[in-house]
Amino acid sequence: MNKIANRQVICEVLMEHAKEDKDIVVLCSDSRGSASMTPFADTYPEQFVEVGIAEQDLVSISAGLAKCGKKPYAASPACFLSTRSYEQAKIDCAYSNTNVKLIGISGGISYGALGMSHHSAQDIAAMAAIPNMRVYLPSDHLQTRCLVEALLKDEKPAYIRVGRNAVEDVYEEGNVPFEMDKATVIRQGTDVALIACGEMVKPAADAAKLLEEKGISATVVDMYCVKPLDQDAVIRAAQNAKAVITVEEHSPFGGLGSMVAQVVAANCPKKVVNMTLPDEPVITGTSKEVFDYYGLNAEGIAKKAEELLG
Repeated sequence: MNKIANRQVICEVLMEHAKEDKDIVVLCSDSRGSASMTPFADTYPEQFVEVGIAEQDLVSISAGLAKCGKKPYAASPACFLSTRSYEQAKIDCAYSNTNVKLIGISGGISYGALGMSHHSAQDIAAMAAIPNMRVYLPSDHLQTRCLVEALLKDEKPAYIRVGRNAVEDVYEEGNVPFEMDKATVIRQGTDVALIACGEMVKPAADAAKLLEEKGISATVVDMYCVKPLDQDAVIRAAQNAKAVITVEEHSPFGGLGSMVAQVVAANCPKKVVNMTLPDEPVITGTSKEVFDYYGLNAEGIAKKAEELLG
């Protein structure tokens, strides 16, 4: 079981590059610990800015630094970054296409027992609705490294959402197929297409194995790039399947499922079922307890596929 959280990998990659690139700056909103950015702050204090619990300032200051030629990475809990500083993300970063990377940590229901105030089940829809704002949800620590390395090479704004805890590996060390803004097809099938993002990719891949045991062939697509959505990958997966299931740690509205349904309806009409968190405050518990309760696990996804094809 992997013990490296995606947030930790983000810090590691930034530290590796900050040694040579003094323009890299990390900003936190009293969140260096939860963002795993304490090592960065301790090693590169002159490239670290602590703004305190002031998410709007966090984003605006980041935008100002970017306009001065710096490369800011603003890390804050996704639940606050995507709501309290929404206007700043829209105006200060996206409207001017400013090079700010917003890192939403502890995304989805990662904070578990803290409840709805600390859950971010709307951030995909909110951030994706902003022109010029890209939205990424890497599936494991290996893909997270590839994504951050790629983002260091461009000068456009982006929102990256990662969970709080370490997640099981989807890929293998030294064998991580990655192309910027292109989905990764983990396996090919002919009966059902499972399209997932973030922490839901591993359960989708495991569900495909369960389905295979029952004679059902499933395609699994890792749509880490929710915006820009890899429409070609969606169309290919849908064309080769009888039905499509999307899986995401998000509200039923405006997220990956909504985007996939639009693409499929316009290009290759098939039945699309969206597996999401409910449109209500979720139960209290650990991520696993919440996912199990709502069927956002391998067994639940496989069951939904069987019902859909039955």
